[in-house]
Amino acid sequence: MAKWRFSLLLLVFVAGVSTAWFIHKPQEPELATYYPVGRDLGTFTLTDADGQPFTPASLQGHWSFLFVGYTFCPDVCPTTLADLRSIYPDLKALDARSQVVFISADPQRDTPERLKSYVAFFQPEFKAATAPHADLFPFVRNLGLIYSIADQGEKDYLIDHSASIVLVNPQGQLQAIFRPESAPGQVPHVVMKTMVSDFSRILTLAGN
Repeated sequence: MAKWRFSLLLLVFVAGVSTAWFIHKPQEPELATYYPVGRDLGTFTLTDADGQPFTPASLQGHWSFLFVGYTFCPDVCPTTLADLRSIYPDLKALDARSQVVFISADPQRDTPERLKSYVAFFQPEFKAATAPHADLFPFVRNLGLIYSIADQGEKDYLIDHSASIVLVNPQGQLQAIFRPESAPGQVPHVVMKTMVSDFSRILTLAGN
């Protein structure tokens, strides 16, 4: 009889622990593509808006939100950077190490000086970097993004590029991709409110 009671109590205890774990289990991001084990970005060397090297060390110790575009972009880039400006205080409140980095896919026209003034218009703390295509394209590809130039011979050429925002963790690894919503006649955009919520969940999953 005593053995039966012990087994019953043990079963109740295990069930209670399992229920508590389920209730308090950290939630996965709602919409972001999340990589529980961060993905290595490899080695890279870009040039930032101050003319200094932008390397893996530039991402160490930060939660970095990277967006690929170019300063002559007519729609997606200014819209996304304005959206990021609006939620920047929320990102910093969640983790003071948060930073926004604009990666230019147009090294021919986007000089460091132009990049610096462009991102400062949205938020003086935003960072920017670019590199020759031979160095830039592999880096962008490792972010899970892509860009292409239809006809660079034209004076006012346009660049097709991803509208996603990539989250890199403080170890310099790809942690998540926030993909945009799109509708006919509208500029693709990442839903900022959801991105903030997903970032909060990711921080919890990371133990922050």
